[in-house]
Amino acid sequence: MTAPLTPPHQPPPNDNPWQSSPPPPYDGAEKAAPDPEGDLKRDLRDAAVVALVMTVLGVALGLLWLWLAPKVPLVSNGEAVFLKDTEGEEAIGADGTFVLLGVAFGAVTAAAVFWLRRRGGIALVVALAVGALLGSLLAWGVGVWFDPAQDVAQRAREVGEGVPFDAYLKLEAQGALLAWPLTAMVVHLGLTALFGPRDPEPEWEQDI
Repeated sequence: MTAPLTPPHQPPPNDNPWQSSPPPPYDGAEKAAPDPEGDLKRDLRDAAVVALVMTVLGVALGLLWLWLAPKVPLVSNGEAVFLKDTEGEEAIGADGTFVLLGVAFGAVTAAAVFWLRRRGGIALVVALAVGALLGSLLAWGVGVWFDPAQDVAQRAREVGEGVPFDAYLKLEAQGALLAWPLTAMVVHLGLTALFGPRDPEPEWEQDI
């Protein structure tokens, strides 16, 4: 008589390699279900804040434009007011200064919004564009409003004939108002494409 190969009261070894392993113990934690309505409300709230902040920053852009823009020299002969230098580029320089400031503001604000809100979203991009456009309009108004040389005739009478004085600040090219919103959108979209969160790749189940 031979001894049994399997000790008594011991189950035989599991020789089935295809048998699935037992499920992990339940720890009572469940994944939170997605909340599209809550995400939409949060996106709209963040977009409103971004648009408001961008609009308020237009005051800073307008003051910088007033400070940095070159002045156009005028001169009076007692009857009319003329450009002191007919070949001067000060008027173009004022528009160029506004464009450069708009590009700088667009790049900085877009980078700040992306850093604070990396998830992005169409609502945020629209808020950047709308807020930047409103900020540009406000900057234009601030620069013109705070310029002390608005009444050219009165200023010419004050300084007298042949004495040059500065013309009031104005924006000749209205397209300069788009420098800030366009730059903000392009920079934000570029940062999102390069450094934004990626969607998880789908897991393919292997058929056995």
